[in-house]
Amino acid sequence: MKRTVLGVVIVIACLLGCARPLRARSPMQGAPQLSVLSFNVNFGARDAPGNLAAIVAADADVVLLQETTPALERAARRQLKARYPHQLFRQCCRAGGLGVLSKVPFEDMDYLDSPIGWFPGWWVRLDSPLGPVQVLLVHLRPPVSDSGSWVKGYFTTAGLRHQELAAYLERRAPGIPTIVAGDFNEARGKALDLLADRGLTDAVDALAPGTATWRWTTSVGTLRFTLDHVYHDDRLRALTAEVHDAGASDHLPVKVVFEQAPPPGGNGKLL
Repeated sequence: MKRTVLGVVIVIACLLGCARPLRARSPMQGAPQLSVLSFNVNFGARDAPGNLAAIVAADADVVLLQETTPALERAARRQLKARYPHQLFRQCCRAGGLGVLSKVPFEDMDYLDSPIGWFPGWWVRLDSPLGPVQVLLVHLRPPVSDSGSWVKGYFTTAGLRHQELAAYLERRAPGIPTIVAGDFNEARGKALDLLADRGLTDAVDALAPGTATWRWTTSVGTLRFTLDHVYHDDRLRALTAEVHDAGASDHLPVKVVFEQAPPPGGNGKLL
């Protein structure tokens, strides 16, 4: 019976996570850009060199990390300081560590406990080439029940992720371009619907539709889901979204390049 249920989940995962052609938008001539990388590095990997290599290869302006560890923090500060002079980490609760590596200055705004007792959320404000940009870094509750069942949790935890994200969004400052990124632990669900209702767009879904950002090999097949997302409001325009096959984690790095949204009637066509 468990094997049958797992097989059904694998089919669903394939439907949600099989990549379709990537898209891109042409940039405005001479406009500044901001590149953002979101990467759940898997706390079990500790300071795996493959994760640091993936960060270096992506060469984003800002790196948003989930599941950081003290070992990874030490390695990043030692090996990536020249590339990312602005670094801040918040180590927490086993897999709840978060980190920000940046080429541009940023300000620590709000570090918020989960309202349901899971992983914190974190607001920072970037002094970016696009001007001030506020970023919410999240690692929402995994789809596992309180009793430890992943099958039951898959169907019962969506409302809890919604509750977490709603609490974090209460601290969103008005009038500032916004990015919400990280491991949402859902490919479709109430948390993602909440962001859409608030007027935010998933750059991964728009520009790399159906691309899996997480995979896990089991005895009957490989699970693949799009669990990592980079949302933005209408003050920003996503030009590209790439999922890199790199690193030593079960998650893959996701890189999105932004520019300021063009004025009404500007060039916003897909290539």
